[in-house]
Amino acid sequence: MLTLRKSLERGYADHGWLKSFHSFSFAGYYDPKHMGWGNLRVINEDRIAPGAGFGTHGHRDMEIISYVMAGNLAHKDSMGNVRGIPPGDVQRMSAGSGVQHSEFNHAPNETTHFLQIWIEPSVKGIAPCYEQKTFAQAEKRGALRLVASPDGAQGSVTIHADAALYAALIDGSERASLALDPARKAYVFLVRGEVEVNGQKLSAGDAALLESESQITLSAGRDAEVLVFDLSA
Repeated sequence: MLTLRKSLERGYADHGWLKSFHSFSFAGYYDPKHMGWGNLRVINEDRIAPGAGFGTHGHRDMEIISYVMAGNLAHKDSMGNVRGIPPGDVQRMSAGSGVQHSEFNHAPNETTHFLQIWIEPSVKGIAPCYEQKTFAQAEKRGALRLVASPDGAQGSVTIHADAALYAALIDGSERASLALDPARKAYVFLVRGEVEVNGQKLSAGDAALLESESQITLSAGRDAEVLVFDLSA
């Protein structure tokens, strides 16, 4: 079964310096029908204004992935990591027993546009840790490139969760498919452009929630950038 969730059905918050769409209940947005999907708990599509950002704050027992679409996200944490995250990079932070961090857009004239993703971990209380890797555009062109997994397969970042994340760029005649275990769940989020997921058309910001399905096929893309999650039920 495939269920579409349109972009404008998401929660929205405008804090002036931050404009954020919430795919699932988060902060002041609460919808009991959208508390998460499998072990995927948060997808916030955030736009941070120039010179602004999230001050130091804490997390615990959550796998947090940052996926930047435009601009640069400056990250600093209590583990000693000070990094910039550009488009093409995937950052993973395992909050574990507790971590403090901040995220800023230091550019004077450019908005930072990124996805903040939270996945519930399969283990709790671990030592917090950090990882960041670059994935070339060519690796995602017409293919589902594994970018996060429990075992770091294919050079992906390692998450402490029963989940896998793939990224794809689909345009024109390009197609990409992924076999699924029908006992699991899957979630497709369209970052930009247009694409068909198992024949259903998605536009930027739309999502497809899948259960009891054996395959995902991406096709009929128009400058599409797609994230696909394979999730525990």
